[in-house]
Amino acid sequence: MGTLDRLIRILLAALIVVMYFTEVITGALGVILLILAAVFLLTGLFSFCPLYVPFGIKTFREKKKDL
Repeated sequence: MGTLDRLIRILLAALIVVMYFTEVITGALGVILLILAAVFLLTGLFSFCPLYVPFGIKTFREKKKDL
């Protein structure tokens, strides 16, 4: 997972948590978004998204090897 991908996930998680605890989002939608924020935070911190594997998505640029 690339750095930008990780940063976006962590920032979105933080934004959702702040919106939930300031009661901007409430109810069932708030709980669902809070769970989604936890997933974003975990995948951002561990640099691994299980959904990327079956689709072959890579957001990390590998360095070219010099021969």
